[in-house]
Amino acid sequence: MYEELKEKAKQLRRDTLQAIYAGGSGHPGGSLSAMELLVALYYGELKNISGTDPYNIDRDRFILSKGHACPALYAILADKGYFPKEDLRTLRHVDSHLQGQPDKKKTPGVDACAGSLGQAVSVGVGMALGAKKAGKSLRVYVMLGDGELQEGQPWEAFMSAAHYRLDNITFIIDNNGLQIDGTNEEVMSLGNLADKMRAFGMETIEIDDGHDFGTIFSAFSAPHCGKPKAIVAHTVKGKGVSYMENAVYWHGAAPNEEQLRQAMEELK
Repeated sequence: MYEELKEKAKQLRRDTLQAIYAGGSGHPGGSLSAMELLVALYYGELKNISGTDPYNIDRDRFILSKGHACPALYAILADKGYFPKEDLRTLRHVDSHLQGQPDKKKTPGVDACAGSLGQAVSVGVGMALGAKKAGKSLRVYVMLGDGELQEGQPWEAFMSAAHYRLDNITFIIDNNGLQIDGTNEEVMSLGNLADKMRAFGMETIEIDDGHDFGTIFSAFSAPHCGKPKAIVAHTVKGKGVSYMENAVYWHGAAPNEEQLRQAMEELK
């Protein structure tokens, strides 16, 4: 199964970069760093999701709080049949439903709007608490960027999740170490994220390689132990394309024709 998922991740990386190229702007670095985590979710972990029934009330919920990585999410949703793949070429066009941040009112399969970093974490906590009160067994997954944790709102949301013992929510931190202005250490040091999450009452799992499917699925299957779960996944920004890997420039830049051609060659 893992070999098939690796090939799927390559295909989706190609789709993602082609969409960003067609749009003339976007965020390839964080889209590529999160790809294996997203693939593991949508092709294995999330239950009751379907492109033909996107609003199934019993579906697991996924929130991409690091909304600028939406090209990767859009590529997956198109591949899963939520909308035609041709739509990917309209990314960021003024009349497209695929904007630069996820919009649940416009795009099938998007469970929450994002854009202002940190806010969608609270939305996820509200969904998980609502599911508990409604007696629903659905699960909620929220993906954050590491730079996003320099905002204050996620930590308030983490406290609430721990206070209400929301063992139906999983926070996934895409810890690629870079953000728009440089490394996390240069901009605002985050310290030991795993220790911080434990201190905030999370059942915490740290993944050394956030691109290894076996490790990712093991983290997903680990018990919550009556607490919210946090997965801190160390990833490579721009993963899969040599000139994008660990390069701050590719946080938010579109490849030109020659750069796209090289990326497609590397991702065969």
